[in-house]
Amino acid sequence: MSFDRTIKIAPSILSADFADFGREIRAVEDQGADWVHVDVMDGHFVPNITFGPPAVAAFRRHVTTVMDVHLMIAPVDPYIEAFARAGADIITAHVEAGPHIHRTLQAIRGAGARAGVALNPGTPAEAVEHLLDLADLVCVMTVNPGFGGQRFIDMTAKVRRLRQMIGDRPVHIEIDGGVDPSTAPQLAAAGADVLVAGSAVFRGGSVSNSAPYGENIRAIRAAAQAALA
Repeated sequence: MSFDRTIKIAPSILSADFADFGREIRAVEDQGADWVHVDVMDGHFVPNITFGPPAVAAFRRHVTTVMDVHLMIAPVDPYIEAFARAGADIITAHVEAGPHIHRTLQAIRGAGARAGVALNPGTPAEAVEHLLDLADLVCVMTVNPGFGGQRFIDMTAKVRRLRQMIGDRPVHIEIDGGVDPSTAPQLAAAGADVLVAGSAVFRGGSVSNSAPYGENIRAIRAAAQAALA
């Protein structure tokens, strides 16, 4: 998995048909998805419950791009090895989820995955300033984590600050929450290169009619790229 700062669209399967994940994953990849984003929630750190390691392992059989696993759980450290074994290419943990995020990022890399660190909307960019040499990705939440389809919270200034802090390090800036063609341009211009989108990708389509997925992905990508021109 090589590093580059081109715009990447990562559909969140939280918005897919839960009864048909395999075909949904293949459909969004066929329609141009760069990564597949998997939101893991525990009903404790966030008010929702989604997937465990066995589900992630089942998804892995269908993902041919990059499986980006976002752990919205606390505690997180006891589960890192299981999600790595399930096939996560990237494992992202929240800086707010435990007292030793430095140790968490070391554990993720030690398990063979790339390490991401996520920031809730109320957490400043400076919370990860001393973690950037251990991180492969910083995920900026632009909604309060827990549910898809929420209203976008403008974190453009935080993204811009992170981009300055990262400098020439090979660290992605990912945006999660409320991404669509109207919000993508400001985020890309500020320095984000991975855009997670759930309802904005899956809206209007299905596994039997996946062309709208491609139209939605292309619209988000084009909006983001236009801001970089």
